[in-house]
Amino acid sequence: MRILVTNDDGINAPGLKVAETIARDLAGPNGTVWTVAPAMERSGVGHCISYTNPMLITQINPHRYAVEGNPADCVLAGIYHVMQDSRPDLIISGVNRGNNSGENVLYSGTIGAAMEGALQGIPSIALSQYYGPNNRDMDDPFDASLHHGKTIIDRILNAAPNDDGEYKLFYNVNFPPVAAAAVQGIKVVRQGRRVGTNFSATPHTAKSGRDFLFIHGGNQHVETDADTDVQANMDGYISITPLRADLTAYDVLKEI
Repeated sequence: MRILVTNDDGINAPGLKVAETIARDLAGPNGTVWTVAPAMERSGVGHCISYTNPMLITQINPHRYAVEGNPADCVLAGIYHVMQDSRPDLIISGVNRGNNSGENVLYSGTIGAAMEGALQGIPSIALSQYYGPNNRDMDDPFDASLHHGKTIIDRILNAAPNDDGEYKLFYNVNFPPVAAAAVQGIKVVRQGRRVGTNFSATPHTAKSGRDFLFIHGGNQHVETDADTDVQANMDGYISITPLRADLTAYDVLKEI
């Protein structure tokens, strides 16, 4: 198996090393893993691409590249440059530092990379590690994703249906904020919404008199409906959510 690994936390992020370990286990002795990741952190850029600016790509070693661009750019660089002679069989994006459950899906560069992979017709899976009081101070907060990542991806690939949709499926996996041994199981659930939780902006005036705005996230531990990714993660379960890039609100088409 030929696997392309990327992320949005940057080429030096610890979660990327976890994803590379998972990818090597999946690829096996006859497979190959390539890493094409942003040179700097690109969290929160969603599905952004560098459409109006060229990107510098730097080869670090024969199978590892840093791109001065966004996660979706890295997927394009991997497919059309690094692996142009033979496209990847699978794209893994992550492992993100922090969850991409609920409304975070809409902002996440980790999800954006997997979305781009799906638009290119390649099976793509986003991996994210929820942080909380039970794992953030551990020696390895990625313990759950490291120990369960390969199994989860194997199960997704084995169970994935034939997909003839115009917008191909991709998968959002979130590991709960607990140690690997404390994981309760796996739930296939819908994307949730933390009601009342939103990003916000706080102004700060510098001594020069100029105003700067700092973006803040909301409470990530708000309980949601039981059949959602957020609640599954907070209850100690690994969540799997199948996604498509089609944003059409089908439930109101006829009304409009």
